Amino acid sequence: MFRGLSAFPITPADPHGRVDIEALGRLVQRLVKAEVDSIGLLGSTGTYAYLSRAERRRAIEAAAGYSRGRVPLIVGVGALRTDDAQDLARDAKAAGADGLLLAPVSYTPLTEEEVFEHFLAVAQAADLPLCIYNNPGTTHFTFSDALIERLAKVQGIAAVKNPSPPAGEMRARHEALRAKVPASFAIGYSGDWNAPDAILAGGDAWYSVVGGLLPAPTLALLRAAQAGNAAEVARSNALFQPLWELFKALSSLRVVYAAADIMGICHAEPPRPLLPLPQAARQRLAAALESLDDGGR
Repeated sequence: MFRGLSAFPITPADPHGRVDIEALGRLVQRLVKAEVDSIGLLGSTGTYAYLSRAERRRAIEAAAGYSRGRVPLIVGVGALRTDDAQDLARDAKAAGADGLLLAPVSYTPLTEEEVFEHFLAVAQAADLPLCIYNNPGTTHFTFSDALIERLAKVQGIAAVKNPSPPAGEMRARHEALRAKVPASFAIGYSGDWNAPDAILAGGDAWYSVVGGLLPAPTLALLRAAQAGNAAEVARSNALFQPLWELFKALSSLRVVYAAADIMGICHAEPPRPLLPLPQAARQRLAAALESLDDGGR
C-alpha cells in the first residue's frame, strides 16, 4: 500500500464545507481506472484540515464505495488534539480505509517527544497500518531521522512520506535513513517536481498531487523511475515542467483545483480563505495541461 504511486485528489466541497460526493466519485473512479497503486484521500491536497469530522467521514465512505476495494485507500487523520486524531482514525477504519496518514498538526510548536507520544496513541487507536506524514512546510515540524527510526519500531507504523531532498543530496539522505529503519518500512516522497528523482535514488513511493488529477502520465513517469530509466525520466519530466513551475509559484493545491475545472472534471474552489487562481494563471495552466496526455481526459 505504501509503495508505487499514491495519488492524492482534491476533495470538492461547497463554500460551507459540504463534500460534493459525485465530483469526488469522478476523481476516484479516474484513479481506479488508471490503476494507481493507492489513493491518498484527505491529504493536504484533499484539504482535510478544512473539513469537519462528519464531512471527512462522508468523503471516506464515498471514496470506499466508488473504489470498491480495487485500490488501497490511505486516509489522512491529522488533527490538533490527540484524542481527535484517534477518533478520526477509528472513523477512517469504520468507513473503509485501508491505511492511515498522520501529520503532526499543531498551533503550539511540538517537541519530538510530544510527536512520538501523539503517533503512538493514534497508531494504537485503530488497527490499520500508518504512514508518517513529514510535511514541515505546512506543520512547521521536521522529523529527524532519529525520530523516524524510533517511530518505525512502533507496531502499526509502516512508512514515511518525506519531502523530496534537493537533487544533490537525494541519494545520500535516502540511504542514510534506509540504513536506520527495517527493510519492511517504506520510505516515500512528495514534492512532485523532485519525486521522480527520489524514486531513482531508491524511494519506495511517490505521494503525488498531480497523480490525483493526471494519473496516466504520472504513472508512466513513475514506472520509468522504478525501472531505473533516467533518460526516460528526464524526457517525461520535461513535459511536466510548465506545471511544476506553476506548482512552485502558486502552490500545487490552488493549481489542481483550477486544473480540475479546466479539464471539465468538476467545478470547485479551494476553501476560504484560499482564493482561486486569477485568469492569467488559468491561461498558463491550460497551456501546461496541453503537453500532458492523460487517457482519462
